[in-house]
Amino acid sequence: MRRRSISTATALAVVLSSASLVTGVASPAAADSAKTLPVKSVGDIVVDGTHQRVYISDPTGGKIVVTDYTGTVKATLTGLSGVTGLALSADSGQVYAAVKYGNRIVSVETGTYTQTASYPVGAAPGDLEVVDGRVWFTYDTNFGSLDVSGAEPVVHLAQRGDVDFYGAFGMFLASDPAVPGVLAAGNGGKLAVYDVSADGATLRVKGDMDTAVRQLDLTPDGSQVLTSWGDPDYGYGLGAYSTTDLTEQVGYPIDAYPNAVRVAPDGSVAGGSSSWYEPDVHIHRTGDPTPTREYDFPNTGNSSGADTLVDGALAWAPDTSRVFAVSVNTYGTYTLRALTDPTKELPTLKVSAPTKWERAKKLTVTGKLTSKTPLAAGTSLKVTRTDIESSNGKALAAVKTKADGSFSFTDTPSAGGKVTYKVSYAGDATHAPASGSDAVEVSRKATSLSLNNNGKLYSYGKDVTFTAHLGATYKSRTVAIYADPFGTDKPKKLLKTAKVNSKGNVSAIVDMTRDTTVTAVFAGDARSASKTAKSTAYAHAKISTTVSKHYKTGKIGSTTYYYFRKNTDPVFTTTMNYYTGRKQRFQLQVYYQGSWYDSGSQYFALATNGKSAVRLEAAGESGIRARMRSSYINSSSGDTVNSTTHGAWKYFTFTN
Repeated sequence: MRRRSISTATALAVVLSSASLVTGVASPAAADSAKTLPVKSVGDIVVDGTHQRVYISDPTGGKIVVTDYTGTVKATLTGLSGVTGLALSADSGQVYAAVKYGNRIVSVETGTYTQTASYPVGAAPGDLEVVDGRVWFTYDTNFGSLDVSGAEPVVHLAQRGDVDFYGAFGMFLASDPAVPGVLAAGNGGKLAVYDVSADGATLRVKGDMDTAVRQLDLTPDGSQVLTSWGDPDYGYGLGAYSTTDLTEQVGYPIDAYPNAVRVAPDGSVAGGSSSWYEPDVHIHRTGDPTPTREYDFPNTGNSSGADTLVDGALAWAPDTSRVFAVSVNTYGTYTLRALTDPTKELPTLKVSAPTKWERAKKLTVTGKLTSKTPLAAGTSLKVTRTDIESSNGKALAAVKTKADGSFSFTDTPSAGGKVTYKVSYAGDATHAPASGSDAVEVSRKATSLSLNNNGKLYSYGKDVTFTAHLGATYKSRTVAIYADPFGTDKPKKLLKTAKVNSKGNVSAIVDMTRDTTVTAVFAGDARSASKTAKSTAYAHAKISTTVSKHYKTGKIGSTTYYYFRKNTDPVFTTTMNYYTGRKQRFQLQVYYQGSWYDSGSQYFALATNGKSAVRLEAAGESGIRARMRSSYINSSSGDTVNSTTHGAWKYFTFTN
């Protein structure tokens, strides 16, 4: 508290600068799915179609995570340090996993997710493939095999023959269940095909491939080895090599930077690319350089580019209903994405309706269904109209396409407002479903709606009745009334929703503790337009002031005064309805020679209980008469939620 002395007993001696604050202020479906994986890295991914499970290895975390087709984790196998390559047995009974830092391959029973065996292989295994019951594994720049069909497991190492594999990306293997006895291997810039039908690997042919390859696969007809990076025409794409002589054939162009390739049982090709700004997964029909379908990952990280595909993290569901992909964002978060209907083209269905139209008049809607492979003329399309009277949609007559995919139909909208026409194509064996829509604003008759009390000022806390009046309408007679008090701490609130009375009126009561905007809303009906009416009414602040430290009260003339000894400090405690940051204006005037003179004003903050106590320094002389009042000044008092309000004057005098 600051205290200042009063130097004289003249009329202006009591100055506001001697005032100080006594109390402080308190501190005021079949749809694509995606699920985050609990992994630190991804080494490989394999799909068990029999049990509809996806296995993902985590070399850094030393574990295998098992999920269902939606990405929900069903099991976690731990204690597998550096686990990388995964392969599924032909009967889907076992998943084999390469445990790099244990120099072993483990077997996991797919029905129970339990480890059934651990086989030392004498090297650090990486990539795995199962061919004719034997497990083939890479290590360093070589590969070997594990045969568990006999009484004891048999391991053969150093099976590469005279192929000079090299490179930092590791060895990659490829096979296909439909091609018995064949294994492809690659590393760095070298590629080879082996006959593994007998005990050991016999080199058939060797050749070259791009050094940036991250994955291989064998086509189900056995005619090609596909690589995750290779020419088409020295751009970005998937390489294709004849298994007969490894001559380069026509590949599949995809976006930068190619990093995965997987072939489905029907020969469909899934290519992956690590692309921030382009699609990430590309589906091709056999031999077709133009993708049938592409998938673009969203951005879940903190960079301008989207999530990217992990190297080699692609796998087909055996029934080709899905492609599974693992993406990673800039936070190092891994997500399993199930991409549905990958072999089906995604048609485009465009619908065009007039922007505006007159109710009860016939209109024409046009559109076009297009796809990479054109659909036959006469393809049937479902038509649905949604409007204010049919919120769930009403089926209209089906429409058929013309030879170029175009279509048109007519309709006479009976309801006004927003009318939406949706056209849907059900899809077929080679085309995914598609739909399109367009909306037309259909005319409705104008509606009158009014609301009283606009601009009126009320005392604090007065209950005020606001009445909305609705004019003639088609069917609906319901009006909603909302109150939106000024300030950011109280939201707009629905006061009442009701039908108007026989006079067209409906009312609601507002407790006027703040300036308030009241809104009446008629939502409209099929033939009557919606309408909104607003009324802003104002409320005084609530102000009272008590005086203390006086020794009596008495009248001078007809005015009641508080009497203070000349050496006693008066205290004035103001109570006001509180709002964050609110201040009261303390105003002081002094009486001199028959007139009141302003001695200035100052703002003092309110505590959270709405109180503000101010102490004035004693006059030190008798005979001085003064008065004070507290006020709320809109804006200057720190907020704008009430209208300017002045409290009552408090009169006081000093005596001996």
